[in-house]
Amino acid sequence: MSKRHPVVAVTGSSGAGTSTVKRAFEHIFQREGIIPAVVEGDSFHRFERGPMKEQMAQAQAAGINFSHFGPEANLFDKLAEQFQAYGETGGGQKRYYLHSVEEAAEHNARLGTKLEPGQFTPWEPIPAETDLLFYEGLHGGVVGEGYDVASLVDLLIGVVPIANLEWIQKISRDNAERGYSAETIVDTILRRMPDYINHICPQFSRTDINFQRVPTVDTSNPFICRNIPTPDESFVIIHFRKGAREKWGIDFSYLLRMINNSFMSSPTSIVVNGGKMGFAMELILTPIIHRLIEEKNRLA
Repeated sequence: MSKRHPVVAVTGSSGAGTSTVKRAFEHIFQREGIIPAVVEGDSFHRFERGPMKEQMAQAQAAGINFSHFGPEANLFDKLAEQFQAYGETGGGQKRYYLHSVEEAAEHNARLGTKLEPGQFTPWEPIPAETDLLFYEGLHGGVVGEGYDVASLVDLLIGVVPIANLEWIQKISRDNAERGYSAETIVDTILRRMPDYINHICPQFSRTDINFQRVPTVDTSNPFICRNIPTPDESFVIIHFRKGAREKWGIDFSYLLRMINNSFMSSPTSIVVNGGKMGFAMELILTPIIHRLIEEKNRLA
C-alpha cells in the first residue's frame, strides 16, 4: 500500500456486475479531474484464448480442475508485482486482452500490430503522471502461496450479487454477447465452482466495501430464468468491513439522509433500493477518492 501512488481495485466474478462500479468510478474520475492508470484483470490471464482451450481440454481429460478463476490460469505473482511497482514508483507494465474484433482493431491501429481477438497486446509502460491505479477484474483481493495482492491495495471494492442473480446475469450476457448456449454456460459455471469457492469468495472478506445486489423477485431457478431483475426489482446491501467505517470516515446518518428509503440492516451495513446503486456508490466513493488524492498531494 502506498499513499504516494494509491491502488484502487474492484473485484468480482464474471457476470457479477463489476462494470457498474467501474462506470461509477469513471464518473468520479472525470468529474474530479483524476487521471487513472487503468489495469484490466483479464490482462493477467496466463493463456491466450486458443492455448486456454487446449489447457482446459487437457485438464478435463485428466480429471483436473482448471478455470479462469484459479491460479493455474492466471499470473497472480505478476499482478502482485504490478501493484507493488505502482505503489512504489507510480509505474509498471500493462497489456490488454483483446475480447472482440473491435478491441483488436483499436489496438492494432494504435500499435501497428496484426493481433486477433483472444490474444494479448505486448506489455507496455504505464503512462507517466497518473493519479492512481484502477484495477477491475476477478482477482483484486486474491491471496495465496507466493502472492498477496490484497495487501497491496489501498481501496478494495467487492461486487457480490447473490449466486442465483450472478448466474442469471452470466447466462444472459454470454448468450447475448458471445453466442454460447445455456447448456455450455451452465457447464462453465459447474467447472469453475471449486475455484470460485477457493479463490473468488475469500476475497470478499478482505474488501473495504462490498456491494451485494439482492433481487426482490423470484430467481429460484436461475437456469431457466431469462429476464435479469431490473435495478428497481432489487435491493443493494452495502457492507463496510470492520474498521473501514473509521478508516474512511463513513457517516451512516448522512447516507441515510441522502438516499431515500435507505435503512441500516446491521451496524456495518446499509440497504438501498437497487435503482439508487450508482448514486450510492458515487456518494460513498467520491470522498474516499478525495482523501487518497489529498494524501498523495501532501507527499508530492
